[in-house]
Amino acid sequence: MNKTIPESYSQQFSSAGYRHIASIDLMRGLVMALMALDHVRGFFSDADFSPTDLAKTYPALFFTRWITHLCAPAFVFLAGTSAFLSSTQGLDRPQLARRLLIRGLWLVLLEPTVVHLAWTFNLDLSQMRLGVIWALGWSMVALSALIYLPMRAIAFICIGMILVHNFFDDIYIEDFQTAEGDLNWQGWLISVIHIPHSAVAYPLVPWIGVMAAGYAFGPFMLMMPEERKRITLRWGLVLIVTFIVLRTINGYGDPEPWFRQETMLFTMLSFLNTTKYPPSLLYLLMTLGPMLILLSVFERGPDRQSALGRLLIVFGRVPLFFYLLHLYAIHGLALVFVFLMAGEAGSFPAASSAFPPWWGFSLPMVYLIWIGILLLLYPVCRWFAAVKFRHKRAWWTPYI
Repeated sequence: MNKTIPESYSQQFSSAGYRHIASIDLMRGLVMALMALDHVRGFFSDADFSPTDLAKTYPALFFTRWITHLCAPAFVFLAGTSAFLSSTQGLDRPQLARRLLIRGLWLVLLEPTVVHLAWTFNLDLSQMRLGVIWALGWSMVALSALIYLPMRAIAFICIGMILVHNFFDDIYIEDFQTAEGDLNWQGWLISVIHIPHSAVAYPLVPWIGVMAAGYAFGPFMLMMPEERKRITLRWGLVLIVTFIVLRTINGYGDPEPWFRQETMLFTMLSFLNTTKYPPSLLYLLMTLGPMLILLSVFERGPDRQSALGRLLIVFGRVPLFFYLLHLYAIHGLALVFVFLMAGEAGSFPAASSAFPPWWGFSLPMVYLIWIGILLLLYPVCRWFAAVKFRHKRAWWTPYI
């Protein structure tokens, strides 16, 4: 018998009849599609400022960025949940730990190579900024050790990481710079753990907590569909109400307080404008709450999904493949546009500050390009999902 989960859970999951839980695949597919929207906006938008800069932004642009805040927390959380669910497929703890360790190190390797190349179309590591794939990989490495603990201990640790890390918001990376402006070793350690830096966009502590939270939530996803629908809805509402209360108090939970603006709409934007780098407690409440509610809404079998739902499920079943493919597709399409508009296509980095001043399109055009990218990638992802299914017992399927 599987040593990772109680026998009753395993029996319930088997009786449910799913190798994949459709709501998780659909949620993950939605996350991947929204991630593509954010990256299309980053490459193609004519806005040369942050969409969350309330002094410059406008509501449609703000919400285009805000809705994509769902992506990283949901992706990391569901990776933890999927790790737990994989233990229902005959993996004991050592086997699951080994898979998490290898997959995690594989993702860490992908970040400075395949992912960095996709963003910059060069291998100049001086331009590298360690992002979500890097954080996802190290979170899996950490989870490979945490799974040996009792589930209650894992839940306690992940909640502690998420709740407590904002107590260290008064530590600044500048405090660890040498006279020449470089970071000392303590500064590099702090940047990896908690404070973003030019080379580290995703500090690890909050993200390890999010993945562990997803793993601890896994047993609830083994319940009968109606029961887990009620639980995900209930917990989603609890997180959203907690976010509203804490954000209204304007105290602990985010280093950037909200302020009353000239209009009620912009006051609401200020209220919603929480900190992603690193993800604050309020940012995670604001994103994980809606994610759980959407999981509840999506709780239905694959044969009952709409056409859009089936499209998103395809993306959700090949998330890493989609992630890598969409970066190359977006960056490559940007180069095509540059060539058509300027007659040449040189290096075209992801940083919007490096774009030529004439570059960029209006927000409606950004959405059209995004839809085109999704339609372009769908048949390729559908083909690869079929390949993975045919070779589901192959050694490589858990790693791409």
